[in-house]
Amino acid sequence: MCHNLSKYTPIFLFLTLSGIIFLLRNIHTVENWNCQAISSFYQLQSRIHSSLSVSAFYHNHTYCTHVGQKPSPEDELEERYLLELISWPSPPPHSGPTTLKQTSDPVHSLFTILPAKEGREWHVGDQLEVLVQMHDFQGRPKRYGGDFLLARLHSPELGAAVVGQVVDHKNGFYSALFPLLWVGSAQAEVMLVHSSEAVAVLRRLREERADRVFFKSMFRLGLLSETTVCNLCLPPDHQPLCNYTDLHTGEPWYCYKPKVLSCDTRINHAKGGYLKNLITNKEALLFKSGVNLKVYIHASGPDKISVLPQKDKVEEENSTTKPEHIQLETSGYYYMDSWRPLDGFTMRQFNESSAVVQCLKNKVINMYGDSTVRQWFEYLIGFVPELKEFNLYNPKKVGPLMAVDSTHNILLKYRCHGPPIRFTTVMSSELRYISNELDGLSGGPNVVVVLSIWSHFSTFPVDIYIRRLRHIRQALVRLIDRAPGTLIVIRSANLQALDQEVSLYNSDWYSQQLDQVLRTMFKGLNVLVVDAWQMTLAHHLPHALHPPPPIVKQMIDMLLSYVCPERKKSQK
Repeated sequence: MCHNLSKYTPIFLFLTLSGIIFLLRNIHTVENWNCQAISSFYQLQSRIHSSLSVSAFYHNHTYCTHVGQKPSPEDELEERYLLELISWPSPPPHSGPTTLKQTSDPVHSLFTILPAKEGREWHVGDQLEVLVQMHDFQGRPKRYGGDFLLARLHSPELGAAVVGQVVDHKNGFYSALFPLLWVGSAQAEVMLVHSSEAVAVLRRLREERADRVFFKSMFRLGLLSETTVCNLCLPPDHQPLCNYTDLHTGEPWYCYKPKVLSCDTRINHAKGGYLKNLITNKEALLFKSGVNLKVYIHASGPDKISVLPQKDKVEEENSTTKPEHIQLETSGYYYMDSWRPLDGFTMRQFNESSAVVQCLKNKVINMYGDSTVRQWFEYLIGFVPELKEFNLYNPKKVGPLMAVDSTHNILLKYRCHGPPIRFTTVMSSELRYISNELDGLSGGPNVVVVLSIWSHFSTFPVDIYIRRLRHIRQALVRLIDRAPGTLIVIRSANLQALDQEVSLYNSDWYSQQLDQVLRTMFKGLNVLVVDAWQMTLAHHLPHALHPPPPIVKQMIDMLLSYVCPERKKSQK
């Protein structure tokens, strides 16, 4: 009997679709239905959606390669350089399958402060080296590199901390190098974020499973609506595609075409969800909180030193124990819980809302990007009572958002960046690419542009991110050319709390790679950077995607110091 019924399934589907088409053509009649009939209609739609639209997506093994406009020879050269810059050592091929016992174990690993001898003195201005040796779970030394380590030097008593630069010697040994910047105690910390074997899994997912976060859009005409899956790239052999590639930038975006409605009836964009079962049970063992995921490595001896005042030049020149210095990429450090830049720039403290108001007076601040810069918008309107947020009936976590202080002529705006954006629901009309928004700005000395774009690109191959930043950079160059006085500030990536699930989509390793690309691509351009990476790594508070208020306060103080730099005292 079941077999006989199955023969009529195609007929049933044909009749159902024919009925929907009939309803579309007579939509004014449908609008007069009673509530019960409309409810039944939507239930029928839901069944059709689940059977015809979304299910095909879960067999998508087509990846984002060569999507969008072909880059120029110069762009290809830059892309190769950037990909080489962030290249990461791979574990060597083993004769047999790798087991957990053969992977990096933070408990068996150790670090040592060098030189390991009595009587060594350290002074402000010196460089401290910590040598890390990685071992596996059987206690055997690792013979290759590729582990993702983080290091910091701190003094809880002084509220002081600085980030260490980790050098991979590719033989199981790593050096963590720190500038010595304050007088007093300094304690070294080294953390294993991911083993080299875990990084290999993350890299494979990034290159092969760009679909592991998927998106969706609703299409609507009258009372009829359909929802389909969307992404930067979709396999066209599953069903026809709607092409939403941006006409100005060439940034690609696609949705599966609805069964009935046309592509131009799309009304919104939203995060669809996360694919599960991406790794094997054996690979899952590489991402265990408290075991091999963000776990501290212990010192084999003392982990603290005492730093003395800086030597005078004569004494330093006569010293026979000068360390070999590597130029450290350190942007700043904490002292007395306040961030101090190291480039000669003075960061001011904006502890009173009145100081913020005076700084932003007659200014327009345009914030574009993800939720980490929206957090800055929220901080400012919460800290400054004069900034009144307009209720534009937009979702609080999506925007666009706007706040005004009409007395002091301050306008503060936030808008999220274009897809991919993992927000709940964004109206299609509000999906804007940052480069297009920048081209719409007149700019000028009273205009501030703040950008943050990184987190939502972690699941895609890096060339996708490079292309997006290239379009933004080109737009910034145009803005600077027509309005040289425009202040442009970029917020870097930051660390966050990780568990197994978060690691597969938003690992700090992904963020660190994107952050390197970001800094390199905007180097030499007239832009300023708030180093959220070092500000979150150096701080004693736990890592979080949206950093806690004390860290956000330091970031805002840095931003406002760029807007209103400290005036140099005139010499008499």
